Order: sequence, then structure tokens, then C-alpha cells
Amino acid sequence: MIALIIVIVLVVVVLLVGVTMYNGLIRSKNQVENAWSQIDVQLKRRLDLIPNLVETVKGYAAHERQTLEGVIQARNAAISAPDTPEAQASADNMMTGALRQIFALGEAYPDLKANQNFLSLQEELSATEGRVAYARQFYNDSVLSYNNKIESVPTNIVASMLKYSQREYFEADEAARTAPDIEF
Repeated sequence: MIALIIVIVLVVVVLLVGVTMYNGLIRSKNQVENAWSQIDVQLKRRLDLIPNLVETVKGYAAHERQTLEGVIQARNAAISAPDTPEAQASADNMMTGALRQIFALGEAYPDLKANQNFLSLQEELSATEGRVAYARQFYNDSVLSYNNKIESVPTNIVASMLKYSQREYFEADEAARTAPDIEF
């Protein structure tokens, strides 16, 4: 009789531990997905500001067609990029480089730099860049926590049974870590 009670208690404890690990994995997976959606929201917000910026710059720097076309191409590439951290990071890096060139035009054209609409858009994009950076950091922190959880014993047993796999980080490529050369 005592042996039966011990077996029942052990089974209940094992089940409780299993349920706790499963729920922890679900929470971590959902946190990663939420963090990814926050990146997506901020990237879309930035993409929505680009057409207004391009139109504002066109009026002042019409002969800077190559720079404007580069921004438009970067935006189109970002819109059509697959919804994976690697693809989005690559598109994000291209967009950041294109925006740097457009903001450099503001330095080359004093009238443009004084335009309130340009300044407002520049400020809005700068604020959005800060939000994107924060969302990236939050996503990468969530991925770290998730990856640690699915690799740690004993949770890795439950994770492998459920076919959970590591998530990739949102990383900048090497070109995005260096300042671009801008010439006029």
C-alpha cells in the first residue's frame, strides 16, 4: 500500500514538472513571437515614412536621383523580404544605409535642412530607429532566453519531443557596422 502511494506521488510530481516545463516553453516561444512582431511593427512604421521623405527631398535635390532611387529600391526590398530574422536584418541594413545617404543630403542642401517637413520626418525616422533598436534588443534577449531553455536539462527533453528548435538572432551584417562613404 505504501509503495502504491509512493508511486502515485512520484507520477504526480513528474507530471507537474512536465507541465511546468511545457508551460515555460510555451511562454518563451510566445515571448519570441511577440518580440518578432514588435520588430515587424517598427520596420513597417519606418517603411511608411519613406515615401513622404523621398517626396520632400525631391523638391530640393532633384538631381540626386540615384540617392532617391536607392532609397526606393531599399524600401521595396524591405517590403518584399521574407519574414525571417536573417532576411529582415539584411533588408533593414540596406534601408539604414539608404536613409543615411538621404540624411546626408540634408547637410548638402541647406534649404532642405531648414524645411520643417524634412526635419519632422527626420526626427520621426530617428525616433523609429530607436524603437527598432530596442525591439531588436528585446527580440534577441527573448531568443537567448528561449534557446537557453530548450538546451537546458531537463527542459531539452520536452523541447525535443515537441520538436522545438533554436531561433536565430536578428543581427546586423558587417557592412552595417561601419560608417558608409558618402560623396557629393
